[in-house]
This record gives sequence, structure tokens and C-alpha cells, in this order.
Amino acid sequence: MLRKLVIVAFAAGALALPARAQTSIPTLLMPSVTYQRQVEFTSRGPVVLDVVTAPRPDGSLYTLAPALSHGALLGTEPLTQIEKDASGAATVVGVNGDFFPGNGPPTGIVMRGGALLAAPVSSRSSLGIAADGTLTVARVAFDGTWRGTGQRRQLDLNDPPVSGHTTLYTSAWGPTTPAEEGVVEAVIGSLPSLQPNTVASGTVSQVTATGGVPIPPGGAVLVARGAQAPHLSAEAPAGQNMEIRPTLTPNWNGKLGALGGGPLLVAGGKAVFRANELFDDSVLNARGARSAVGQLADGRILLVTVEGGGSAYSAGMTNYELANALVHLGAVTAMGLGSGTPADMAFDGSLLTRPATKAEQPVSDALLLSYTGVYAAPPASDVLSPNGDGVDDTETFTYKLVSASQVAATLSGPGGQQLTLAQDAEQPGVHSVAWNGQPSVEGRWKFVVTGTDAGGRATTAERDVLLDQTLGALQVTPPSGHIAPKAKAVVTAAFQLVHAAKVTATVETRTGVVLATLANATMPPGAQQLAWNGRLWTGALAFTGAYQVHVVATNSVGTVSLTAPFVARR
Repeated sequence: MLRKLVIVAFAAGALALPARAQTSIPTLLMPSVTYQRQVEFTSRGPVVLDVVTAPRPDGSLYTLAPALSHGALLGTEPLTQIEKDASGAATVVGVNGDFFPGNGPPTGIVMRGGALLAAPVSSRSSLGIAADGTLTVARVAFDGTWRGTGQRRQLDLNDPPVSGHTTLYTSAWGPTTPAEEGVVEAVIGSLPSLQPNTVASGTVSQVTATGGVPIPPGGAVLVARGAQAPHLSAEAPAGQNMEIRPTLTPNWNGKLGALGGGPLLVAGGKAVFRANELFDDSVLNARGARSAVGQLADGRILLVTVEGGGSAYSAGMTNYELANALVHLGAVTAMGLGSGTPADMAFDGSLLTRPATKAEQPVSDALLLSYTGVYAAPPASDVLSPNGDGVDDTETFTYKLVSASQVAATLSGPGGQQLTLAQDAEQPGVHSVAWNGQPSVEGRWKFVVTGTDAGGRATTAERDVLLDQTLGALQVTPPSGHIAPKAKAVVTAAFQLVHAAKVTATVETRTGVVLATLANATMPPGAQQLAWNGRLWTGALAFTGAYQVHVVATNSVGTVSLTAPFVARR
């Protein structure tokens, strides 16, 4: 027997969506961050759009930044795993990041904490994230150089090998340089993180003529190929001080984060039809799964994924259709991210989207919106019903801290009632408190948890719960009924009402499809009993199958429901 709070979705054609559109009620993921699913019915089939709206990521509580699979440029892993890897330091919601080849790395720029990890592709847009949370979408060019005893010479940054090129590999690439022959590699034991348009210096500790060299943590390895190899061998001997200069144009030295992707979707609040970036028409014009990031005029962030998978579930969108959808959502600037089967959205390590294929696909990097305050998970049940029927007789509230904090967890309810569930110093991690609803007034209650960290910063998270004892003790007998033409009671549903309520009772499939209505009337307090004769609402006999009775009770306290399964056979 299961209890659930009844939530009704509403049509929202007034939200600047096409006339045949449905929008779910926004779901609170974490403080000030909401998730909403929109379904548009088109001539091509339904299109599912998943939208996260979050505060401006100014770095105080909310941060927007790329995250790498396994913490490195090389390799891939599911978006949900990237989020789980980050969960100890923050609560995160995110989408897939840049385009990437089979096993990575991402094809464009990656910048984290102001450090440049990978270079941009100048023929495609890049996303820049300022310290105050302002997003910039621009085409950015990279010019990297190294200098030892001779002149400045060109270098690539953390890129797959290219014949005749010199590449700098930092520890962001992975544990070792690529396995190659005919190369010269200069190991720099210690090198500051690369800041755009700033010289970084380090000393060569070793020179080798083999590939696959371990990259020292906090250091780097210069790898020269072809005609460049003799220059590195001659100008970067062991003990030589090396100058590395990574230059970005325009100068993004003030950006804290950056991510590749593209193309530009929205500029100045208007959809961009053709950004003239280096993308095949098949990438831009085919309908499928896509992700994007945008910013509203007030600085709030949009993370958006349109789902794919086929016309029966979601037909997907073209690049320009997604641009228009972002304008409808209020974006003044927006950029596309990776498209196709890797396009997904997840929260706290769980998918919000349905994968375009049967399973979630791995990605090279992701764009994560991180929150570092106290987080309260949704209650174990939306309804607390301490009526002794064994269903939702107690409620458990769970919250997460990412730093040691002084915690106060309280409940506030009807008539100004206040209860304290916890008040103590607590360590980082997940914590739980229980409430049995006694002695309390029925109605809507609010769970509030406040955490104050060592720096005196206080954050608060809230969740609602309904205390309602109206409906309980639903049982269906027998558990397996026999369907016959003259049967009056294939099964009987019995339940208790503590208060008078408007009751709707139905027989449904296990997935909630209504087959017959047993009652739709106001009932007094006390024991109630309803029988099902084995017939559908059409009058035809039901087939053998697994069913459930679903009872919904509504009164001034609220709306609650119970379900109880049974099997019926002919």
C-alpha cells in the first residue's frame, strides 16, 4: 500500500509557448534553483524540453564551471558520475559539455578557477564565465609559445598529437603524455597554472626521447615532433628555465571559467539563425537531443536540454528551434553545447532527462551549477499520516552539509506551531532527523534547516510536508480475484476515514491508467468498503492482469491518496 500527495500539472500556453504545449509545475531542486519539464506537441511529434533556472553564479553560494570526466581531459564518464564525484564539495545540477571525439578530450576551451586547461577553437563559440557570474559568448583565438635558450616557438596545449607540432601537456591532460615515437620530451617538474596572457615559468628537470612520460603533478611536459624536436632538444636542456605564454584573443584573463561548444544561439535577446561557425549542416539542422546554456536579463542562468530518442517520445529540435525556445524562456545570451546522444541533464547524480538511447552515454566534460550551502532533500514522503496503518506513520528529513556547521532544524506549522528537531554542531556529510507528527495540528508544515559555517555564513533550505490523518488502512481482498460475468465483488477495497472527505476510488493498471470508478462522493468518518465487479468503465469484462485500487481523499486539510495492488484472473 502506497501513499502519495496528488500533484496536478497544468497547461501553460500563456507562457509564450506554442498553443499545444504543456508545462509541469516547477520543482525545487535546491534553494532558488528550479527544474521544469515542458512538452510541446508538434506535427513532428512531441518535443520534451528540460529547463533549470538558477541564480546568477557570482561565486558566493552558486558557481557555474566546467567539470572534467575523471578530473582529466582525456577519457569519458557519465554525467551522473561526474556529479557524484563533485557531491562532497557541493550540490550540483548540470548538463553535458563540449563536443568530443570517442575518448575525449573536449574539442574546445576548458578553464577552471582562472586556469587554462585546454585551448579554444577559434572557428566556434566559447563560453566565458566572469567572477560576477556574467556570461560571455565569443570566438576566442589561442596563441601559445614556449621559450628556452632561443626564440619563442609555437605550442599547442593539451591536444592530441599533431605531426610537426610541439604540445604542452599539463597534469590536466592525464597521467602520462601520449605514447609516441620520434619525439623529444622536456619534463618541467613544477609549473604554475596557466593564466591567459600571463607568462608561466618552470625549470626542465629531464629530457627524454620517448613518449608516454609521466606528467608530474603540478608540472608539465613539452613534447616536440618532427622538425620541432631538434629545437626542443637544443634549447631546453635539463636545468633550463622555460617560459610558457598562453595568449587568448580577446583577453579572457578576468574569466574564472570557460567551456567550448557552440554555436551562438541567442545574442541581444534575439535568436541567431546562422552563426557561421564551423559546424556541418547535419549537426545544425537535424532534429535531435541538444543542450544549451543561457543567461536572463537579471543575471539568472538557464540550463536547457531538449530530449531526443524518436518521434514517439521526443522528436528533438534543430539548432535554430532551440535558439527560439531559449528566447521564449527569456534568454538574452545563449550558446549551444554538445548535441546528440550525450545530451543529458542531471541533478545530484540522477538523470532528469530520458536518454536518447537506452542507457546514459558518457561525456568528456560537463557544465555544472554548484551550490555550497545547506541542502535539504525532498521528504521521504509528501504526506505524514500517523494513524497507525503502517504507511507514512513517520517522516524523515535529510540534509547535506559540505562544511562543518552549526545546525538548527525546525518545523513550523498551522497556528504558528514551532518544533525543534536538531540544534548542534555537525560535520560535513548527510544527516537525517525523524518526526512522528505527534502532538501536532494537521495541515501544511514547513521543514527549515539552517547551517552556519566557520566563517559565519548562514544558509537555509526548506521543504514542505502535509500532516494529514484523513485516509488510512487501505486493504484489497482477496489479493487475487476471479473475474466472472455475474460477479458482484471480484475484490473489495476497505479503508478508514478519520475525517469526512470527498473520496474518489478507481481501479487502475499498475501504471495508473483508470479502468473503472468505484466511488466519487463525500463520505463520513469511519470504516468504508467498496466492491469492484470486474468490469471496465465501458461495461466489458476486464482481462487477467495486475491492477491497483487508488483512493483519493480531499477535505480542508489537504488531498492525499493510497494505492493497494491486486491481481484479477478470468
